[in-house]
Amino acid sequence: MTKIIQKPIVILILSFSLAHPCTNLLVSKEATQDSSTIITYTCDGEFHPHLQYTPAADYQEGDSLEITNWSGELLGKIPRPRHTYAVVGLMNEHQLMIGETTFSGREELREPDGLLHYWTLMRIALRRAKTARKAIRIITELVDQYGYASSGESISIADPDEAWILEIIGKGKGSKDAVWVARKVPAGFISCHANKARIGTFPKDNPDMCLYSKDVIDFAIEKGYYDPGSGKEFSFRKAYCPDTPKNKRYADGRVWSIFRRAAPSKKFSPAYFRGNENANPYPLFIKPDKNLSMQDVVNLMRDHFEGTEFSMRKGVDAGPFGTPNRWRPINWEVDGQEYAWERPISTQQTGFSFIGQARNYLPDPIGGVYWYGVDDTYTTCYIPLYCSINQLPESFTIGSLQKFSWDSAWWTFNFVANFANLKYSYMIKDIQKVQNEIESKFFELQPAIESNAINLFKDGKPKLAKKYLTDYCISNGKMVVDKWKKLGEYLIVKYNDGYEKNENGRPTEQGYPKAWLQDVIKLRPEQFKLPKKDQNAPSSKLID
Repeated sequence: MTKIIQKPIVILILSFSLAHPCTNLLVSKEATQDSSTIITYTCDGEFHPHLQYTPAADYQEGDSLEITNWSGELLGKIPRPRHTYAVVGLMNEHQLMIGETTFSGREELREPDGLLHYWTLMRIALRRAKTARKAIRIITELVDQYGYASSGESISIADPDEAWILEIIGKGKGSKDAVWVARKVPAGFISCHANKARIGTFPKDNPDMCLYSKDVIDFAIEKGYYDPGSGKEFSFRKAYCPDTPKNKRYADGRVWSIFRRAAPSKKFSPAYFRGNENANPYPLFIKPDKNLSMQDVVNLMRDHFEGTEFSMRKGVDAGPFGTPNRWRPINWEVDGQEYAWERPISTQQTGFSFIGQARNYLPDPIGGVYWYGVDDTYTTCYIPLYCSINQLPESFTIGSLQKFSWDSAWWTFNFVANFANLKYSYMIKDIQKVQNEIESKFFELQPAIESNAINLFKDGKPKLAKKYLTDYCISNGKMVVDKWKKLGEYLIVKYNDGYEKNENGRPTEQGYPKAWLQDVIKLRPEQFKLPKKDQNAPSSKLID
């Protein structure tokens, strides 16, 4: 008898209530420069992630998987297959990868007594499926049989050939079933989602591109979410996750920012996410202006609306040194008027993120790369983890939110990111210099590393090839964390007490930007003003 404990789910649910997380980007293999299928996932919330490796396993006929809650109380059981696959993070040994964003939708449709949370479903699918289509079938069949226990979810599922979005939501108290629709990203296109349902209308007779539950429309009619007499085509998004000014601002802004950068020629308007009722929603799929490289995808996941009027690096709210971070709550009120900070893709609340790369022209052990980073995407450094490795860099597997430790990769990256807020416009340049040097080297070395691994496979040494990749990944993980610790120590010394040490190690006064000083004077024009110098008075020098 084996168990799956809902502990990771409890951690994530607690964090979701604080930050309401996550952004996903999906890229079809025909839209990338190297024919990789790519998906990304930022898992945002106030929690300390532990990277996990689960080995492949064999089970006896009739063995079952126990589902328990945080306290170990048995919630139910489901049958085990005879064999399950190895999983690194959220990618399995066959290059299948999964991410998600929570869209909540209609809260009345949540059934807390269902057996399976979305996180459990994702993990089970990775253990049992080789392809995205099989993962969709496993998830939806398990929900039909054992019940769904989450709110609305958009789930990204991809393999070396296809990328799909599955959107699912329960049927409410007393009904453990769910309704769902899944759409394949068309060849040459990309898609993204960010805490709001994205699938609108969908083809009913094209199973190669779209799958859906048999009652997805009938249930909406029954609940009054859709009127077939309206003359309008059924939209999953409108029925199960209706627009509100808050969810447009919170979620659609991130979709807009990815699309406007991936396809600038299309000149996507911000009007929809800013709440203009006459503006059209953003399409589910777009064709990028050019095929994307891995570096392009990494860059898309690093975004604070830079280059737009909504840039979080500007304005009094960014402080004198242009920090893009805004402290929660994201919604706030002054004199009876409600306001909201922008919700960017990059956020200090990110626990971990990944960029998954799957390639059908390479053997599975080499083709699947789980590029993994902890903390804010803007200041993290992604390390390559091949889907065939059987050990992980230790510092990414340990640590607690309740205690700082340099032994924890998350705390090390968190320290550097937090310290940078003191003088962000200065320190971010130091951080990005190290970040770019390391990530560029990883991308540069990737062909050679993979060529060596392929040669070992050709020579009939698959175990040695996997050990070679494992050793490479573990050493990289250790190297990156060591460099980030040194980076943190360097920043403390360089910017100690508000000074900046020059190339000779001498502290120099940099002061504040002129524009910010002008704002200070406007707010308090008299407080900092010095009397004009009396020409007859003796000169003096103020010593600090």
